[in-house]
Amino acid sequence: MNTIVAEGVLRVSGPDRWLATGPNGGYRTAPAAYNISVPEGFDRTDLDTYVAERRERAGFERAGPALLTGVDLAHARGARAGPVTVVATAGLSNPAALPMDPDAAASDDEAGATTADRETGTVNLLVGTARALDRGALATLLATAVEAKTATLQSLTGFTGTTSDAVVVGSTADGEPADFAGSGTPVGAATRACVRDAVRASLRARYADRGIPDSVTDADHGVRTDERATVFEPTDRE
Repeated sequence: MNTIVAEGVLRVSGPDRWLATGPNGGYRTAPAAYNISVPEGFDRTDLDTYVAERRERAGFERAGPALLTGVDLAHARGARAGPVTVVATAGLSNPAALPMDPDAAASDDEAGATTADRETGTVNLLVGTARALDRGALATLLATAVEAKTATLQSLTGFTGTTSDAVVVGSTADGEPADFAGSGTPVGAATRACVRDAVRASLRARYADRGIPDSVTDADHGVRTDERATVFEPTDRE
């Protein structure tokens, strides 16, 4: 997977089959995918038009799935292992905490008040493999990448992600076929290592001169999920 940065736009190319989360996500055939750094106070809602404007301003004519981030691309970091390459941008100003005891008291800060004049972070991942994956394996690759991101953040912080995390995964149509992409496969194992190392490196770059927040309380803003679900046991068929 090749990477180029211009005018606040990161383009990755090589894979041509993609699966993306976020607005206008889903399965897509395209020659490239993008991660676009947006300015502070960003409030555009015409995202397709905005993405096209930014891509063309950067000199990237070919359309593809795109993610948006409040993180400056100076903090983007990549990692390669085996047939996989991952590029991450990681900001943690808006964490999403999932306490295992929702009834435990939370401080006022943990309630998630937003500070409008502060930059919003997110953890974005662009994952590419030289292997050819079908739609099911590509979905498994996305799950593998998210699991690795969650494990990495939990090792460093008190939360599993932010309120705006997004992922694009891609595979190469004419590559060597791979039937599976879970954690026990070569593609999945390489993805886990790349996500871990790219996210950690991006966090080190972003927070080189300040501490990484380890809870919603320590971050600029975020959310804490205190709701409880109703647990049930599936009944036998009559």
